[in-house]
Amino acid sequence: MKPRVNANDFEKDIEQVNQIPAVANILEVICSTTGMGYAVVARVTEDRWIACAVNDKINFGLGIGGELKVETTLCHQVREFQETVAIDYVDEDPIYFDHHTPKTYGLQSYISIPLILKNGDFFGTLCAIDPRPALVNNEKTINMFKLFAELIAFNLDSIQTLSETEGKLLEEQKNAEIREQFIAMLGHDLRNPVNAISNAVQLLFRGSLNERNMRLAKVIQDSTIRTKGLIDNILDFASGRLGGGIKLNYENSEKLEDSLHQVITELRIVHPDKLIQTDFILDKEIKADYKRIAQLFSNLLGNAITHGEKQSPIIVKATTESNRFELCVINKGNKISPEAKKHLFKPFSRGKVHHGQEGLGLGLYIASEIADAHEGKIMVDSTEEQTCFTFHIPY
Repeated sequence: MKPRVNANDFEKDIEQVNQIPAVANILEVICSTTGMGYAVVARVTEDRWIACAVNDKINFGLGIGGELKVETTLCHQVREFQETVAIDYVDEDPIYFDHHTPKTYGLQSYISIPLILKNGDFFGTLCAIDPRPALVNNEKTINMFKLFAELIAFNLDSIQTLSETEGKLLEEQKNAEIREQFIAMLGHDLRNPVNAISNAVQLLFRGSLNERNMRLAKVIQDSTIRTKGLIDNILDFASGRLGGGIKLNYENSEKLEDSLHQVITELRIVHPDKLIQTDFILDKEIKADYKRIAQLFSNLLGNAITHGEKQSPIIVKATTESNRFELCVINKGNKISPEAKKHLFKPFSRGKVHHGQEGLGLGLYIASEIADAHEGKIMVDSTEEQTCFTFHIPY
């Protein structure tokens, strides 16, 4: 059994029917063409009959919003069987001459066509009545009513679709505001305690520490740096997926080469036993967000440290030749399989990692998002000897 329609829904139905510009003209044409005095678009449910649009030339007395007991109407039958009912002259009709509806309302002519929406739902009827006989039970008149009914149903579908779309748009706008607030709060609430820990560790290093406490302070420092990286990746993932993508800022406070060297310095602190060799030919500055480029580089270099051979050096090359910036990070290690390549830049995708190097699997995804924001690309070439991640952008 279908749920009953509440009063607010009926008000909405009436409003939507009257938003259709052609409805008034359709009812007028029906009356003038058939000679009948009352034409109506009715909303009909299992237990309600309500007039949504009316043309009353005989003072039938039922206006917009007016209601009849549904069981006293022939529309109740139209709804049940979803078939047209057309009567020229009730007193001479073999089926309806003794029917309670014509007797109740004093009708001699009647026609009702079902209004069926695109999804198959029964909305109501397009009907006309008159206390006098009228020629309506014929193919020409019935086809005219069917055409009008299809036109009304089509417009109702369009209005309802538009209304639903506007509702979803408003909801999405509210969700977007909530998402932006969430991202901002997340960044503030996560970064503040981590910054406090980092500052405290720096103060400890300035004091006198024995060997054991120095090791502990170094562990805290390394963990803090990793945690900051995780927070940055989480925020960028949230911003990229929920907040409209990676944002770029081309107002750089330092040179590109200095930004790259800073990344290397930070990772050398965390991995002092790892050899990182550089080959930079950077004779031009480029139009890019250097902080984002540094973040991309940090993710690629961190990935090389995690997955590369422990005893082999990592080679970093960067050039600004041939009207493009190119950055290559090369490490020796196991070849990346073709299947693994398909998922490298997907979020939460990780290969095998060493103990203590576990992460969220967002690094390469964030790197690819930064590349896309710069209209650039990251390519991977992996052989049995080495793996090379190459990032390049035109300028």
